[in-house]
Amino acid sequence: MTALAFPNIDPVIVQIGPLAIHWYGIGYIVGILFAWWYAKRLISNTRLWPNGTTPMKAIDLDDFVMWAAIGIVLGGRLGYVLFYDFQRYLANPLDIVAVWQGGMSFHGGFAGTTLAMILFARARGINIWTLFDVVAAGVPVALGTVRVANFINSELWGRVTDVPWAFVFPTGGPFPRHPSQLYEAALEGLLLFIVLRILTHGLLKLKTPGFVAGAFVTGYGLSRIFVEFYREPDAQLGYLAGGWLTMGMVLSVPMVLAGIWAMLSARHRVARPTTP
Repeated sequence: MTALAFPNIDPVIVQIGPLAIHWYGIGYIVGILFAWWYAKRLISNTRLWPNGTTPMKAIDLDDFVMWAAIGIVLGGRLGYVLFYDFQRYLANPLDIVAVWQGGMSFHGGFAGTTLAMILFARARGINIWTLFDVVAAGVPVALGTVRVANFINSELWGRVTDVPWAFVFPTGGPFPRHPSQLYEAALEGLLLFIVLRILTHGLLKLKTPGFVAGAFVTGYGLSRIFVEFYREPDAQLGYLAGGWLTMGMVLSVPMVLAGIWAMLSARHRVARPTTP
């Protein structure tokens, strides 16, 4: 079987003594900062909102960045512990805090960030669904950068294949594999961002709270389920239900259903301007 040469990119960008800067960490930082910047651009564009009234203040989004970061890290880590390797962490609970060793779950990070948005919106008097929409619109870029970092780290690779664009990953054995990280970056990152951009700026769906967030959740869930057919499941879990179902699929199906419900019910919600 033929395969493309895996790019020789050091996962560590620069290291000074014990301090190391990884592409993986940069992926998270760039993604969070972009989503913050993009959300501020959305709320400043009065054309996108009912009656041209901004739904929240820019300072609200400035303050929410820290809430989002905490939700992503805590939720992502706890999600990985609970969904993907519970027995290991039950036996070695101190390893839970060793986030530098890897182990983050999107579904856990999604749950953590959602909880952070609910608490923050209630504290600031912001329409919860509108905050969901504004944040969700820029998240695909973060997903894309992190998946590219997964590729650079030679982790979360795909199943063995003979397609001409396969790679032999340094940590994936001697056989060519699907670059499933790049599939996810293309679907969850680039394509989903374009779809949400059309919804926000072309179809003006920010005027119906919850529709954009629902489209994001549905789009991510469908993308993840599709890629799971090409992605190698975690070794400690393997395949479920007869050798084809994976944990990623199980966790994504509820997201698809919830996202469809959010879109269908969006027309019954009313956008509310921020309190002066």
